[in-house]
This record gives sequence, C-alpha cells and structure tokens, in this order.
Amino acid sequence: MHYIMIVIAAIFVNNVVLSQFLGICPFFGVSKKIDTAAGMGAAVTFVLAIATMVTFLINNYVLVPFNIGFLQTISFILVIASLVQMLEMVLKKVSPPLYQALGVFLPLITTNCCVLGVAILVIQKDYNFVESLVYSIATGLGFFLAMVVFAGMREQLSSANLPKAMKNVPIAMISASILAMAFMGFSGVA
Repeated sequence: MHYIMIVIAAIFVNNVVLSQFLGICPFFGVSKKIDTAAGMGAAVTFVLAIATMVTFLINNYVLVPFNIGFLQTISFILVIASLVQMLEMVLKKVSPPLYQALGVFLPLITTNCCVLGVAILVIQKDYNFVESLVYSIATGLGFFLAMVVFAGMREQLSSANLPKAMKNVPIAMISASILAMAFMGFSGVA
C-alpha cells in the first residue's frame, strides 16, 4: 500500500510539473504535438529512473561514507549529463524521427531541473532504493501524463478561433493553469 501511495502522490498530487513547477521548459517547449510530447515524456521518464538509481548509489556508497556530501549537486549533474548523452546517441540510431522531433530539447534534459530535483528529493525524503525507483518512475509517468494532456489541449486550441492577443503563449499559460488546478483536485487522495 505504501508504494501505491508513492505512485499516486508522484503522478497526481505532487506532479513534478503542475505542482512543484520543475521541468517547465520542456513542458511549454515540446508540447505542441502529442507525439513529440510523448517522446519527451518517455525520454525524461527513462532518464529519471536511471539517474535516480545511479545518484542514489553514488550518494549512499560514495558521498556519505567519505563525508563529501558537498559534492552532491555537481556529481549528480555529471551523472545526468552522461546519461542524456548516451540516450541521445541511442535515439539517433534507433529512432531518427523522434531524435529530429525533440531537436534541441533532448540535450536540454541535462539541464531539466525535474531530473536533478527528483534525484535530490529522493535523498531528502530518505527513501530506500526501491522507494526511490518507484518514486522516480512514478514522477516520470506524471511528467509524461502532464506533457501528453497539455499537448492534446494545445492541439485542440490550435484550431480554435481565438483573438490574436490570446494565441500561442497566453492561451498556453491559461491552459497550463487550468490543468494544474485540475490536478489539485487529487490533493485529498494521498
């Protein structure tokens, strides 16, 4: 039951984008088409899971035992950057269309505060390895869900007859705020 509560809280209640405001850059930048948003969501979920596992092990078996916790942020950033480089090379070979669609936003996963934030939150919440893995995957799924739903909203709004002053960024901000309020409805669940 504990793991189910972690999953529900990470996906709906404390959604990393809509509640904690981490990962806003790709949320607005890659959410014009559902397929691109889904690809970015999947890439971020993968990087979140792998990065959280590796940073958890580095923190607990290197930084804490050697009393060098002050190197936490820099070591986590190096791990995340390495993982994103590997993901970029794999996507370039396996799925060139997705690689082209993600464009500049794929390397930006390196600086996506969502990935670093989750790696740090896992340590702050004092989760064990399994809880960390569950939390990171659920957070990635929450990011994926927010991206795809928001992309669907933006696709529908692109064909709507809006006043010129409301097109693009203004309607995207209003839509994101409505989506965030919808996710706030889950706050009593977990």
